[in-house]
Amino acid sequence: MAKLIVAVLAAVFAAPAHAGEAPAFAFPAACALGVTCFVQNYFDHDPGPATADFTCGSLTYDGHDGTDIRLPNYVAMAGGVAVLAAADGVVLRTRDGMADVSVGQTGAAAVAGKEAGNAVIIDHGDGWQTQYSHLRQGSIAVEPGQPVSAGDALGLVGLSGNTEFPHLEFVVRQADVAVDPFVGTEAGWTCGGARSPLWADAGGLVYVPGGLLSAGYATGEPDPEQARRGAYVAGVVAADAAALVFWVDVFGTRDGDVEILRILGPDGAPVVEISDRHDRNRAQWFKFAGRKRPDGGWATGVYVGTYELSRVVNGAPWTIISTRRELQVR
Repeated sequence: MAKLIVAVLAAVFAAPAHAGEAPAFAFPAACALGVTCFVQNYFDHDPGPATADFTCGSLTYDGHDGTDIRLPNYVAMAGGVAVLAAADGVVLRTRDGMADVSVGQTGAAAVAGKEAGNAVIIDHGDGWQTQYSHLRQGSIAVEPGQPVSAGDALGLVGLSGNTEFPHLEFVVRQADVAVDPFVGTEAGWTCGGARSPLWADAGGLVYVPGGLLSAGYATGEPDPEQARRGAYVAGVVAADAAALVFWVDVFGTRDGDVEILRILGPDGAPVVEISDRHDRNRAQWFKFAGRKRPDGGWATGVYVGTYELSRVVNGAPWTIISTRRELQVR
């Protein structure tokens, strides 16, 4: 996984488009791709009900025409991650005022007609536009008619509109037709073919097929939503804790993936260990394993939680995720 992680993206300022040329788009969020933010869904290139991202992988959903740049949890969203103009242009439209709440709580009907949530659209000339959706309520920092340069702050990543996790949906259009910035404008392109990416720093945007969002410990059964809001982050628990539970929140699991989650005690022996094989693709997956307090309480010392997710690629096993977290029991 380490080979897939990208260092913090440097600020890249794109030049304006000239007649007949596509703009060179800078990365539209102030985060480190693969470290503090992740592409959850890419553009769907399959014309039918199946799905295919630009690598022929399955990090997309049917009909998706944007790039979803997600944050690991609500804590990161609350900290404020800036959404940046991807190229020079003029603000065409904005919308603000929609609450940051998961559509899983409100239902799709509550955002009908406003699925993009709080959003900004920029006109770059020659028919090129970019749209920045699901921004945080009250964060829009520009207004229609305002010129912007690549790298200017437009707002903050949020949870508004039709979404269940904090992210920026970035959409590129040319003459009102959505274009995948990882591919370019080649007519009749199919996944796996030669590409002409529209990114100013295409070499720095490495495809990550799945990854770890966060991990931690709880002393009882953890709730996924509470974990995503920053609960269960203590690094120290008492020896009389009711239970020790190690949890992980990951994205991009696929049918056939094998995961192993364990807790090792201070003596290195397994306290608990589970191994499962996934039976379908999942955009997001919360997994935990634990054990109730033994008679006499927990042995004091350092416990280590580990998680591995592997899949077979071209006939060979490939570790997608490998992580460990320590816990002090006193």
